[in-house]
Amino acid sequence: MKKSLLSLSFFLITLFASTSTEAQNLQVHYDFERECVTSTLEMFKPDKYGNTYFFVDMDHGSNGVEGTSLAYMEISRVFKTDKMPIGIHAEYDGGLLRSGTNGFEINNAWLAGIDYSINAEDFSKGITFKALYKYIQGKHDASYQFTTVWYWNFLDNKITFSGFADFWREDNIYFDGSDDTKFVFLSEPQLWYNINSNISVGGEVEFSSNFGGTHGFKTRPTLAAKWIF
Repeated sequence: MKKSLLSLSFFLITLFASTSTEAQNLQVHYDFERECVTSTLEMFKPDKYGNTYFFVDMDHGSNGVEGTSLAYMEISRVFKTDKMPIGIHAEYDGGLLRSGTNGFEINNAWLAGIDYSINAEDFSKGITFKALYKYIQGKHDASYQFTTVWYWNFLDNKITFSGFADFWREDNIYFDGSDDTKFVFLSEPQLWYNINSNISVGGEVEFSSNFGGTHGFKTRPTLAAKWIF
C-alpha cells in the first residue's frame, strides 16, 4: 500500500506541475494515532477580486479499509477589493467515508459570511478571522461557524508555522451511551522546515472536540512531507 501511495503522489505532482503555474502543494502525512496515511492537495490563489482556496484530503488505510478510505474537499471564495475592509466568504464542504465494507456520505455543508485579514507588509505573517452562516444538509438549516487561519514565516523563511481553528454548532448523537453534543472544535497547527522553495518536512497536530464521530477531546499528531509547486 505504501509503494502504491508513493507512486500516486509522484504521479499527482507530475500532473499538476505540468498543467498549472499556480501556487499549490501536495502533503503526505502519517497519522500516528490512527496508523494511516493522509494525502492533501491544497491551493490558494489571490487575485484583484479576492482569493480562491481549496483542499482535498484522502485517507489511505484507515477504518479497516485497504486503499482509499476517505475523500473530503473544501472549496471557498472570498470576494474583496482594495477598497473593501471586509471580504465576503462563500464555501462548500463535502465528501465520502468508507468503514469496513460500508460507505457513508459526509454531510454536505454550505457556508457564507464575512472575512477580515491582517497581513504584515512583507507578507511574512498574517491572520484571518471569519464569521459564517452554516447550512449542514440533513442536520441544520441554520447553524454557524467561527474560523481563524494564520501563517508565520521566520528564520529567513526556513520555518513556517501555519494552521487554522474552527468552532461550529452541530448536533452529534452517539450510540455508545455517551452524552450527545452540540458544538465541534477542530484545529490543525502545522510546523514546517523549508529545505528549499519546493520541499518541506514537518507535521501537524490535530486538536479536536466532538469531531468526526468521536466524543470528547482528541489529539492526533502526524509526520509529513510537502511538495510546493
